[in-house]
Amino acid sequence: MDREYILRLLRAQINVNGHIIGAAVGSGMTAKFAAMGGADLLLALSAGKYRIMGRSSFASYFCYGNSNEQVMEMGQRELFPIIKDTPIVFGLMANDPSLHLYEHLKAIKEAGFSGIVNFPTMALIDGQFREALEEEGNTYKQEVEAIHLARYLDLFTIAFVTTEEETRQMIEAGADVICVNLGLTKGGFLGPKRHLSIEDARRMTDKIYALCNEMNPDIIKMIYAGPANTPIDMQYMYQNTECQGYIGGSTFDRIPTERAIYNTMKAFKSYGDFDRNNPMTRLLDGDWNARTTVEFVQKYVEEHYMDEVILGDLALVAHVSPSYLSTRFKKETGASFTEYLIRYRVNKAKNLLKEKQNRCREVAENVGYKDYAQFSKIFKKYVGLSPKEYQRMALEEENQYKHKKSE
Repeated sequence: MDREYILRLLRAQINVNGHIIGAAVGSGMTAKFAAMGGADLLLALSAGKYRIMGRSSFASYFCYGNSNEQVMEMGQRELFPIIKDTPIVFGLMANDPSLHLYEHLKAIKEAGFSGIVNFPTMALIDGQFREALEEEGNTYKQEVEAIHLARYLDLFTIAFVTTEEETRQMIEAGADVICVNLGLTKGGFLGPKRHLSIEDARRMTDKIYALCNEMNPDIIKMIYAGPANTPIDMQYMYQNTECQGYIGGSTFDRIPTERAIYNTMKAFKSYGDFDRNNPMTRLLDGDWNARTTVEFVQKYVEEHYMDEVILGDLALVAHVSPSYLSTRFKKETGASFTEYLIRYRVNKAKNLLKEKQNRCREVAENVGYKDYAQFSKIFKKYVGLSPKEYQRMALEEENQYKHKKSE
């Protein structure tokens, strides 16, 4: 798709729907379903590839691989074969020292990408590290130059900015979209622990959009992620700023994938029991403490007393040693694990023996004892009667109770 067509399409979407949506993707799977869900733009970013690998988006800033090569390969192998009607924008690391910028931009266009976005971007790096990089010639101006050259080649351009000065430079370079990058997306397991508040994001965005309106009122204004990771967050931004669209990365791949895989696995692991107070669920959530671990064992005994129950297996699942679990269990319950399990089984057997139709041998098997002689010996030790004697006594008491009740 050429630049003019993309701009007409995006402005039409803004006029009709009020906003546009871009998805920063790292795989064909994410791209396919983002496009099916209505994404107006797809941004192929190396950060997306690292998110699919279970890493933070900032992994794209390290020397784990060549960002530009990763994006080119992703586009040719994963995106172009399955995405036909949605513009795909190349995430360009303009400060790659081995890059001939103009020639690479021509290769990007020839490969089939509709445009570029400056990512990984120097805008998200600060402090002494930023100063050291700039001393070596790695500057935000390189990204501005990339946008300028891309515009010359008639590529569609999105500029990530974080300050008014960066915005000024990108508008002068001819960027089609100014996207205020609000940092890593909050939420999920890999989300940052510190991030902008939604109100700080609004104030930052307002300043940048005011400059956009002053320099180029027709420029498309968007934001990227940060504290805005839900439709409610974006509703607030749309209502309180001049924002015309949202670009999400983790919002559309990492967080939904984390939740879907995590909850599906928990459903299979816990037989669909999503009770947050269930000890097994709490262990899966990483809530490992002495009391939770003991509750997990008690819950397991409650549900599996009829099967073979091995303390060592439970300790492995709870990520503790058998000796530690045994000690903690006795401290919390006042009984050893073996004593607790025997008493639980004997009490279950007593309830079953009160039913006339239940045979003693069947009761023994139903509470986890394959050897009836062993069951009978243990039962008599704890109850004072053999299973047959207990059943006979229980039935006589039941008959006497019914007789008295009928008189």
